[in-house]
Amino acid sequence: ALPSALVDSPRPSQAWVFRIVSTSEKKLPGGRFGQLRLAADVIRSKATDVGAFCRRDAARTREMELACDGEAVRGKQHESNRTWRDAEVRFRRMERSEFGRVRREPTRRRLTKVDRTCRCLSTTKGMRGNRRTRRAVLTTCKGGEGVHAATLAEAPTVSEEALGNPKSVSAVILGGGAGTRLYPLTKSRAKPAVPIGGAYRLIDVPMSNCINSGIKKIYILTQFNSTSLNRHLAKTYNFGSGIRFGGAGFVEVLAATQTPESTPGGKDWFRGTADAVRQYSWLFTDIKNKDIEDVLILSGDHLYRMDYMDFVRKHRESGAGITVGCLPIDHSRASDFGLMKIDDTGRIIEFAEKPKGDALEAMKVDTSILGLSREEANLSPFIASMGIYVFKKSVLLDLLMKEFPLALDFGSEILPAASKTCKVQAYLFNDYWEDIGTIKSFFDANLALTQQPPRFEFYDPDNPIYTSPRFLPPAQIKKSHVVDSIISHGCFLQECSVEHSIIGLRSRVEKGADIKDTMLIGADYYESKEQRIRLLEAGQVPIGVGQNCVLRNCIADKNARIGKDCVIVNKDGVEEANREDEGLYIRSGIVTVLRNATVLPGTVI
Repeated sequence: ALPSALVDSPRPSQAWVFRIVSTSEKKLPGGRFGQLRLAADVIRSKATDVGAFCRRDAARTREMELACDGEAVRGKQHESNRTWRDAEVRFRRMERSEFGRVRREPTRRRLTKVDRTCRCLSTTKGMRGNRRTRRAVLTTCKGGEGVHAATLAEAPTVSEEALGNPKSVSAVILGGGAGTRLYPLTKSRAKPAVPIGGAYRLIDVPMSNCINSGIKKIYILTQFNSTSLNRHLAKTYNFGSGIRFGGAGFVEVLAATQTPESTPGGKDWFRGTADAVRQYSWLFTDIKNKDIEDVLILSGDHLYRMDYMDFVRKHRESGAGITVGCLPIDHSRASDFGLMKIDDTGRIIEFAEKPKGDALEAMKVDTSILGLSREEANLSPFIASMGIYVFKKSVLLDLLMKEFPLALDFGSEILPAASKTCKVQAYLFNDYWEDIGTIKSFFDANLALTQQPPRFEFYDPDNPIYTSPRFLPPAQIKKSHVVDSIISHGCFLQECSVEHSIIGLRSRVEKGADIKDTMLIGADYYESKEQRIRLLEAGQVPIGVGQNCVLRNCIADKNARIGKDCVIVNKDGVEEANREDEGLYIRSGIVTVLRNATVLPGTVI
């Protein structure tokens, strides 16, 4: 398929035809012309005209001119004492009836093997390009006569358009394991489905980051308690239909399955992050992912806001096979993380899992290499893995299927081993990030949202965090005292006190209640006034917080029923206690009222 501009000929029955020749001995991927890009803005000549075009290379400031007099095409390069590499250029006329056919004609000499990237003609359809293509030569012919030729000027290794193209990126969000450290919040839901911030779920964070970054090919791997997660994704992101994203965009849930090929006997589910991606690695060779060049591996239980395409762009600029997102860490917290050591180019050369003592001191690096100021680098001399990665698709498939077919985890197995044979680069993320892996981190991250100013806000006009539309009425607050708190929509507060707390969807707090440093996750449904009266008359407890209750350092899960005159303050400072038969669970000193549990009136904890 030749540029439409070439059709413009002085005589209707004839057109100028340019033949494309690869200078590489290797066969071009995707067909001889399928992956070729041409470094030219204008290639348009007439039999009697003199046409010219110039192209400047920003890196080397080269200028080339091409003049056509109808008989020959000559090239000239303006750079000190350098000449054009010769290549065959022949020119030929053909009848318009043959226009569009490309004929294979042998060259008279072997061309120089050069690995370059060239820009594609905007008018050339069908010549879809790869970032790493072979140098191309425009050749023409006239009556079989050979004439002097010029090769194309050198082009940048990767074009700006290719560096920031989100259409060639696919994201894989890992749904996490059993979530035992977040129990009892994960008793009946997956970690990414745990509510946060009053109206959101953890999965909304990476999903929204993908959407805001322009990444529209998203997979979510699930295994444990995935029903509520699947329901939320279906209502919020309309996965599978392609309507919300348009074009080739999709959001697909990939559930763990037992297959004869997965393990001996086929009895295992996902056994780790790498094993989960490996079991669905065939998707990346599927036809709908033919344009995917890089795969973004994300976690579903982190709280942060990030432009993933900046992450991918740095990965592509560095030419790395793998890029690891990392955080600058000070000395006080360094031993709690998996640390990495880099060289003076930012390449990762060593991994250490929660080192201490001399091993910790050995992991110090100059974080100014990654972009921190000298003062910041002195305060944070360590870098910790965020648990998010960018892989070249070919590298990911080779590592999972060929080099480490038995490895189960990315962070502890594949990355340390791959760093010895593959370029693994560090990408610094110097902003708010929190791993919601334990009850304490979950509780602290939620209450931190009420601080003024908060370190993280769900609202951002340019990069919002999306969630399920619920169409609830505004919160109704009557004669109540509210300080530094988040009140979600659909709530009802009457003559109560709320301080430094989060009140979730459809929550109801009755007269005289005193709530501080507490998170009410909310309710899935309302109870009518008549239903509440009948429950109270029968000695039962309606959904919500009853009259004159006192709550401190507490989490109330969905649909919790706390009777009147209850006191939940953990006065004795109990750190761990399992009282599920009473609807309670204490972890890290935080009292959690279980989902759908009832705390009887007058209970004191």
